Amino acid sequence: MKRIFTLARLALGLAAVLVPGLARAQDLMQQLNKLSADSLRLSLVQATFKGTRVINGQSIETPGAGTLVFLISHRFGALNSGAYNFFGLDQATIRLGLEYGITDRLAVGVGRSSMEKTFDGFAKYRLLRQSTGAGAMPLSVTLLATTALTSLEFQPQSERTGVSRLTYTYQALLARKFSPSLSVQLMPTLVHRNYVDLRRDQNNVYAVGAAARQKLTKRFALTGEYYYLLPGATADNFRNSLALGFDIETGGHVFQLHVTNSPGMIEKFFIPQTTGNFFKGDIFFGFNISRAFQLGGRRP
Repeated sequence: MKRIFTLARLALGLAAVLVPGLARAQDLMQQLNKLSADSLRLSLVQATFKGTRVINGQSIETPGAGTLVFLISHRFGALNSGAYNFFGLDQATIRLGLEYGITDRLAVGVGRSSMEKTFDGFAKYRLLRQSTGAGAMPLSVTLLATTALTSLEFQPQSERTGVSRLTYTYQALLARKFSPSLSVQLMPTLVHRNYVDLRRDQNNVYAVGAAARQKLTKRFALTGEYYYLLPGATADNFRNSLALGFDIETGGHVFQLHVTNSPGMIEKFFIPQTTGNFFKGDIFFGFNISRAFQLGGRRP
């Protein structure tokens, strides 16, 4: 009988040791299974850029389904225009724009610039979206097509009527968010102008743009943008567009301050028509303000 009690004590002792161990092992297995499931779940990368514009050019971002964005873009005159023009503050150009997300992938927009009294419109489609998890996409790709119509009066009028006033721009925007703080974008670009002043001028202008955003704090980020004109008559007579600035996030607003050598705020102007030398004081201070309004329910 004494032997039986001794064996029972040993069995109870082993159970007291093994059962908690088994429970811990089961908990650990459940955690591993959860981590494995999370790693396999496809997750879209958000906020590669905070706004639909980097500075002058567009980013891969779209407003989202049912969202209307009102955008004010403003450029003062050149910093080296002297004290008489209050270093550019007496001279200014402006663009007012509206952008609407038809779906989370497709957006359209319209705008009016004071420069050459230009109307513009665009369509933007998010072809690929960067993601993490199983079958992850390493980058985002957005396709952009824009049209610009100059309504400025020309003399003689007969030379600039109808389709001769139109300029088209086509871009593939390729971006990757390398970390929560750093995003980079490349923009191969074609600008087609129906009318050029001289026979030697190019109707088709090719360029490659690069942009980056470095987040400094939760609400502040540095931005930069550069467009390189491929060799040709346009590159010989005009300069590459350069812009530097920073973003300020304030709730539903995104406030962007920047300096650039391009007074124009749409692709028709800042890609093939930039004349300013950034490093000789041809610097235009400006800002973009965007405000988003949710007009309808979000759709996939």
